[in-house]
Amino acid sequence: MARRITALRVQKRNPDRVSVYLDDEYAFGLHRVVAAWLEVGQELDDEKIRQLEQAEAGEKAYQRALNLLSYRIRAEAEIRRNLVEHDTPESVIEEVVERLRRAKLVDDLDFARSWVENRSEFRPRGRRALQNELRQKGIAREIIAEVLQNSNEEELAYRAAKENVRKYRTPEWPEFRRKLLAFLARRGFEYATAAPVVERVWAEEQDHA
Repeated sequence: MARRITALRVQKRNPDRVSVYLDDEYAFGLHRVVAAWLEVGQELDDEKIRQLEQAEAGEKAYQRALNLLSYRIRAEAEIRRNLVEHDTPESVIEEVVERLRRAKLVDDLDFARSWVENRSEFRPRGRRALQNELRQKGIAREIIAEVLQNSNEEELAYRAAKENVRKYRTPEWPEFRRKLLAFLARRGFEYATAAPVVERVWAEEQDHA
């Protein structure tokens, strides 16, 4: 049986939501985007109410995703995981992700490039470490390969070593080598890359001693 909309009222505590009254009784609240096509006097049957509920679930999840993105750029898998944690149905998750893609608000290739650039600028890491980090973010193997194909491992290792050399400075070469190699290994640099870098940094340290 259809019910008539007798009032639409913006909620005082949240102006983005609208309270819907059916036959002079409060029925439910909707995001203003979902309620935009409603008007007083309109009749809603059970099917239309169900459609409104589905649209509300989708908008709620979309707004949650936008809030997540407001803090920093996200990988698609991060958004999916967050929505799953909030018990969002799979069909709604797919709808939200597709909506974000169309709005160009989520793009795993852009995310991966940004991640690598940020790491390279502020906390240099080796290819192995970056691969592991991006995999944990849910980035596809082919995207990881693309963004890392031109990375300069030796230069990144050198920068990482120079930025942290004071922590491992010692007058004894064996100890210096052991500590700095271990540090670079933790940053994901292979031995073949790290060893000559350690020698280079040691030589520069001796020149300035």
